[in-house]
Amino acid sequence: MASSTPPILWQASFHQIKNAEITRYLNWLAENRHCSFTDYATLHQWSIQQPEDFWRSLVDYYQLFEYPKDQPVISQWKQDFIGVKWFTGVSLNYAEMIFKNANTQYPALVYSNESDATLHEVSWEELYQDVARLANWMKRKGVQKGDRVVAVLPNGKEAVVAFLAAQSLGAIWSSCSPDFGSKSIIERFEQIDPVLLFFSEQVQYNGKTFQKLTLLQELKHALSTLTEIVLIGDINAVSANLGTAWDAIMQEPAANLVFESLPFDHPLWILYSSGTTGQPKAIVHSVGGNLVEHIKVLRLHWDVKKGDRFFWYSTTGWMMWNFSVAALLTGASLVLYDGSPTYPHPAKLWELAEQAKLNHMGVGAAYLMHCLKSNLNISQYDLTNLSTLGATGSPLPPEGYDWVYQHLPAAVWLISFSGGTDICSGFVGGCQLLPLYRGEIQCCLLGVHLSAVNERGHTVEEDTVGEMVIQSPLPSMPLFFWKDTGNQRYRTSYFEKFPGWWWHGDFISITAQKGIIIYGRSDATLNRDGIRIGTAEIYRVVDTFESVSDSLIVCIEKKDGSFFMPLFVKMQEHRLLLLEEKELIRQALKQTYSPRHVPDVIIEVPDIPYTISGKKMEIPVKRILSGTPPEKAADWQAIRNPEALRFFVDWKQVD
Repeated sequence: MASSTPPILWQASFHQIKNAEITRYLNWLAENRHCSFTDYATLHQWSIQQPEDFWRSLVDYYQLFEYPKDQPVISQWKQDFIGVKWFTGVSLNYAEMIFKNANTQYPALVYSNESDATLHEVSWEELYQDVARLANWMKRKGVQKGDRVVAVLPNGKEAVVAFLAAQSLGAIWSSCSPDFGSKSIIERFEQIDPVLLFFSEQVQYNGKTFQKLTLLQELKHALSTLTEIVLIGDINAVSANLGTAWDAIMQEPAANLVFESLPFDHPLWILYSSGTTGQPKAIVHSVGGNLVEHIKVLRLHWDVKKGDRFFWYSTTGWMMWNFSVAALLTGASLVLYDGSPTYPHPAKLWELAEQAKLNHMGVGAAYLMHCLKSNLNISQYDLTNLSTLGATGSPLPPEGYDWVYQHLPAAVWLISFSGGTDICSGFVGGCQLLPLYRGEIQCCLLGVHLSAVNERGHTVEEDTVGEMVIQSPLPSMPLFFWKDTGNQRYRTSYFEKFPGWWWHGDFISITAQKGIIIYGRSDATLNRDGIRIGTAEIYRVVDTFESVSDSLIVCIEKKDGSFFMPLFVKMQEHRLLLLEEKELIRQALKQTYSPRHVPDVIIEVPDIPYTISGKKMEIPVKRILSGTPPEKAADWQAIRNPEALRFFVDWKQVD
């Protein structure tokens, strides 16, 4: 379906484009590879048609490592991308690549938290010494290359130090946020047999302090392979007998940091799928694959430079934490914050942006919609240092774009970014060479061969909704899933629906401007009378109602072959869902899309359930309303607000 061209909300100035990193890369390609590209579209086409040349050029341009000119960059693949080899024979270390950016001009880390709003800076030298002390202690305790090192830590400097120390030894990192329940943490960590646990017994959130001694004892009992525990922060007498104090390790004499040389495809870290409907997949990522991917995105697509201040609001249990740590690869200062984004006041993150003089700030799309819904005024904050604002986690509707350009300086470049835990990066995002159209993600990232296809695997026309597929491998696709015999779960997860292509499970359309619009998860599709509707289409309309705070929609297939599509809405404080409001929502959906988009009922709920990583729990709600026992429909400890899901257990659907 054709649509009118949306307005342009942002464009880089001539000066910005001239000085952009991607422009320097284009000039280098012309001079050193005799490849001249007139625009981003032709550059991107080259990157997917000649992937060997593209990825080799990236490595050479950034002088990441030496690689023989006669050696293939990518091994051949047949039915799927599993087992594809990249840059065979290369040895490197992710932590070592980070420390190559050490300098005395700028801090390595800047951090604060709820209980201490003061900004603390960590120099590169201090970071090096902390990592060296910890790595040498770990080595004395027997931690070796390939061992799994896990953490349940807040988003502070200790988590970064622990990761870098583990990686320097070639150990494999994996972390969970302290707000995960014990069952959720155990079912993740018990899969990978860790030898060392970093743990913070006391955490703070939203003005409250939470003691985690019971969780620590449960983990020690459940994870039989643990040989060491390192305790961070205030330690009481009971927990002191369970492990070694971080502070004691940090008081050891200064030491040298030795980096273990690792194969390109050596495991770097293990990330986990959400696990809301089954055991989380333990997704193993490679050292080299993440290195080249993160350099590509942060340098060429985000224009992050040495000395910039990069911040992404995250917990240590979300892949955006791992992605933000990668900012250190550019020589940028990594800014960390641990706490609620709305405590002690709703504009806390914007206050941090001013205080820390952020150049690059990232948040969840849901946070920007919260700012819109709550009519948040941020005019008192000086955001003149801010160059980019990233948004991810869920589709950002056009109204979210509007809020950004109504409240932030016009020069701020909004980068809507989508990818996932699966690749620890994005498939689609921003490019400084392109205009930003309202409601559209600017482009497919370099090297990403992305298409929108129908159920038969045929490419759909522009501005037509289809399934998102990736038609050739990327370096940061998983090596494997831990303990996945014969790559069975890996193959089923990505390559079963469209054999030979990576199926990501998102509904998307590619616009006439070559931008991308994401309509939500296709595995949560509203399949009504044979018509497939993306949930994000519904949310885009409902989000325009100021009285509605949040919403969730599912479509239930009934035994008689009919469909039941309820819409659940959470109202703004002191607002009620009146009959008139219901009718206005119905009319808006009908006029914007079609009669099939109109829900059968609209129900007010006290809250909308989310995973800990901030995704709406559409599939568990659908399962519960379809009759699946609650304990099988969801992992209740992987839910940010489990009381919200209990409403649906009690609510009886219409027969």
